[in-house]
Amino acid sequence: MEPEQETTTTLLSVSHDDVEPVYININRPVYDEELIRSQLYHCKENTSLRKRLKQKLRCTSTKAKAALLSFLPILTWLPAYPVKEYLFSDIVSGLSTGVVQLPQGLAYAMLAAVPPVYGLYSSFYPVMLYTFFGTSRHVSVGTFAVISLMIGGVAVREAPDSMFYVHPANGTNVTSYLNVEARDARRVQVAVVLTTLVGFIQILLGILRFGFVAIYLTAPLVRGFTTAAAVHVVVSQLKYLLGVKTQRFSGPLSVIYSFRAVLVHIPSTNSTTLLLGLACLIFLYVTKDLNERFKKKLPIPIPGEIIIVIVSTGVSFGMKLSEDYQVDVVGNIPTGLLPPVIPSFSLLPNLITDSIAIAIVSFSMGMSLAKTFALQHNYSVDGNQELIALGLCNFISSFFQTFTVTCSMSRSLVQESTGGKTQIAGLLGSMVVLVVVVAIGFVFEPLPQTALAAIIMVNLVGMFKQFRDIPNLWRTSKIELVIWLVAFTASVLLGLDYGLLVAVAVALLTVIYRTQSPKKAILGHVPGTGLYFDVDEYEEAAECDGIKIFHFNSPIYFANSDAYVSVLKEKTGVNPELILAAREARSKQKVKVSYHRKSPEEEPPVEDKEQGVTHEILSFNHENEDLKNGALQDRQQEEEEEEEGFLEALDTVHSIILDWTSTSFIDSVGAKAIKQVIRDFADVDVRVVIAGCSRSLLTELDALLFFTDPIRHGMIFPTIHDAAVHCQRTPPRRRYNR
Repeated sequence: MEPEQETTTTLLSVSHDDVEPVYININRPVYDEELIRSQLYHCKENTSLRKRLKQKLRCTSTKAKAALLSFLPILTWLPAYPVKEYLFSDIVSGLSTGVVQLPQGLAYAMLAAVPPVYGLYSSFYPVMLYTFFGTSRHVSVGTFAVISLMIGGVAVREAPDSMFYVHPANGTNVTSYLNVEARDARRVQVAVVLTTLVGFIQILLGILRFGFVAIYLTAPLVRGFTTAAAVHVVVSQLKYLLGVKTQRFSGPLSVIYSFRAVLVHIPSTNSTTLLLGLACLIFLYVTKDLNERFKKKLPIPIPGEIIIVIVSTGVSFGMKLSEDYQVDVVGNIPTGLLPPVIPSFSLLPNLITDSIAIAIVSFSMGMSLAKTFALQHNYSVDGNQELIALGLCNFISSFFQTFTVTCSMSRSLVQESTGGKTQIAGLLGSMVVLVVVVAIGFVFEPLPQTALAAIIMVNLVGMFKQFRDIPNLWRTSKIELVIWLVAFTASVLLGLDYGLLVAVAVALLTVIYRTQSPKKAILGHVPGTGLYFDVDEYEEAAECDGIKIFHFNSPIYFANSDAYVSVLKEKTGVNPELILAAREARSKQKVKVSYHRKSPEEEPPVEDKEQGVTHEILSFNHENEDLKNGALQDRQQEEEEEEEGFLEALDTVHSIILDWTSTSFIDSVGAKAIKQVIRDFADVDVRVVIAGCSRSLLTELDALLFFTDPIRHGMIFPTIHDAAVHCQRTPPRRRYNR
């Protein structure tokens, strides 16, 4: 096939006032897929599956070293650690982070429905392990409010208070009482087994290279979900702030039940507890605001949380708040670390669904923080290795009685803002917690629970600021606003587990909706360039004579193939079914008109049998008949002229170009629909060609046997401009004559 010669086209690059424009001159033949395959390129021979597997599984020293460095990222930076430049900054950062991590560990254990000391364990083991396996230099791993709340919901569901009421055996009038020790021991078992399963799932996903699962938790979804979690956390802490005793609820509508229970018990509020809690709240909020306002001037943030812990512990111990004023305190904190224990795996069947949700949420939050700091400090993080690192932190630590951890935004900001350079800072922070656990944990036994509730609430201020997303999303993206609102509402009303499931389902439905309602346009050529833009949006874009260029910004598959065909006919104004019907009606009309135009002399004579003579029977009113015939002919002429105009208007379009530059994939249903479209338009003498088809999409079309008669490779063009020039130079042959 002899290639068509394309005229020289001069393209002007983007110009600025102070930069000389750059010109691109192109003078080449019009390329189509047939020419490209025959002359321009030859595919490399595909290696067999056996060879590819052999190459993948082949072990070399280089591969072994790369695998080791990938699994233990600390080996990539520790040997070259610049002690003089980094060590002092890491020490200051580590001590500052440890001081914050200590009260948060105690507080978030309350959210997880386990004794406070388990929050300290969870602030030590995982942080130490992440130093070796993590790829982020700035995130602070440990307890986090949202994850702790999700764990607490599962623990309360599996070990409710009602299971641990002890009834007297002798039938006396002594009322039943709650066995708190047995309840807490069971909830610890549930939290530990759940953490083991979460760690295993994260390790498995990391090995299978499933780090991409976090993309299904979009930013609006995560922000709506965490805002809802903040509502749950605040409601759950109201009873500690007020000093009232209420049942802890879990499941759908639990936040409503919890809030109602607090309102019912408000008359029994402990005034001492409330006053102390409000004082802690005000002090922490002011401290947080000062740290934010003067973060550039302060060498390190004011450690408001540790100040509250120390002062409130001292006040509680000195004034004997627990004994004299019935203020609830942390209570027994055993000294030293617990020996490793195998989790009670008999609890696993009831925890699988919860563990999957917690595993994905914890990784998503950790990964988003890690990416933020990596971009800010110009280094990269590996999503799959982060999954493995978090999985190992949770899995190994669970044998030492910890609950699930992830990255904390507040502590990560402290670690980064105080000059932290590497995870040495995180390791030093965990050492601060270790000193408390091993040596001085008993000092914090008088710590009031209302102070911990205040610490938790103030740390959620940043999450409540996410309500500001609503007006921003309203202006920028209504679909993302729907995702945010659904994630928030569902998570508040249905609970965090079911709410997350509903939010992910709605997010996926929005993807389907976007493929069902993509950008649709007719493109026009911008003179003097090879560019084609929407004619409805750009004044410079002009349609080519006789050519319609159809753009559809979506893949073509079973869910939208019918919509693609319908919109194509609507936008181009060419509907083969209507054209064929019009042509058929026109042919019938011609036959009918020729019949009515016969002269009276041609009518056969009619015999009057009564008179015995043969004569012609004529109308009684010749003038009326002539008028009727004339009106009928006029009406027929008008219809014929309308039909003629309709067909003439359609006959001006001789070619349609399908712009597939935005088409990422096509399935068998979509391919069949396009083949049928090409055949239908060919029946009315309209040629259909395809432009901008990627190589991967062409491979899919080959696999789907798309190129069978009448579809040829010569109908595929690499650019819209190639297709447009081809259609202008070679108009199709017409099979229908008007």
